Amino acid sequence: MSTNEMPAIAAATRTTTGKSEAARLRAEGHIPAVAYGREIKAIGLTVAPKDVLAVLKAERGKNTLVKIDVTGGEGFLALIKDFSYHPVTRKLQHVDFLEVKLDREIEVQVPLVTTGKAKGLAAGGILRQVYRTLPVFCVPGKIPTNIVVDVTEIDVNEAVATKDLVLTEGVSVRLPAEQTLVNVVAPERDPVAEAEKAAAALKDVKGAKKK
Repeated sequence: MSTNEMPAIAAATRTTTGKSEAARLRAEGHIPAVAYGREIKAIGLTVAPKDVLAVLKAERGKNTLVKIDVTGGEGFLALIKDFSYHPVTRKLQHVDFLEVKLDREIEVQVPLVTTGKAKGLAAGGILRQVYRTLPVFCVPGKIPTNIVVDVTEIDVNEAVATKDLVLTEGVSVRLPAEQTLVNVVAPERDPVAEAEKAAAALKDVKGAKKK
């Protein structure tokens, strides 16, 4: 993706902090933000919440590479590192940006998605997804939208591990090769139900002997 294709967020620098300042910004239709990274010192910014929400609702969400256009300053490329909502109104309150470089690898969390119906389900097995997201390491331009695992051939007591993933060149998952990501396990035993079933069977046997 070229920089011309990236979404842009307009920002202005701010030098004052505190709750009253944050409340003033929000009353004016903006929210406080902070940007930091290896190449820049932490700087306070103000941004429009609608611009941030548009990025968060995009296909890649927080992993969307954006241009931060700073009024009267030098712009930079970033990812949304963190954000917060008001606990009652659920309006966006604050956002953190992580400055990134196109040629420098970073670690992000990418959704793990399963597809297909596991073979082991027909035998009464239970599909268990151990990880919902995976720690992915790559340059910003190669961040995948998600990582898909086909579970069709997984039988009871079988699993998909990190080593089984099919990844794009330059993309790696920072987990041990043998780490289980998805598996099919046998149904959990219910000792009470099994005891009741055994008791019922014994009662039927005793009843049959009396006859």
